[in-house]
Amino acid sequence: MPKVIFLPHEELCPEGAVVEAKEGETLLDVALANGISVEHACEKSCACVTCHMIVREGFDSLEESDELEDDMLDKAWGLEQESRLGCQACINKEDLVVEIPKYTVNLASEQH
Repeated sequence: MPKVIFLPHEELCPEGAVVEAKEGETLLDVALANGISVEHACEKSCACVTCHMIVREGFDSLEESDELEDDMLDKAWGLEQESRLGCQACINKEDLVVEIPKYTVNLASEQH
């Protein structure tokens, strides 16, 4: 099983986390299943950027983003070349190292 290493995030996972994932799961689902409460205001429908993540290692193992995701990502705070929406990035066989940005464009937390 691939591992996802979530780098420390001041509020969501201060110690960071190393978790196992199943192929085909999204980064967002893996985070949520492991107690990392990443924002997802659109309920995983690729209609916002609150689940923006940066894949620091293993980015090339992910399927390419589609046009809709790319258009949404243009609105993300702190966009980088390795940015993906957690609700759209499906895990393959490789381990990943993921950073959850400190800030989101969401002005109020949904607290799912």
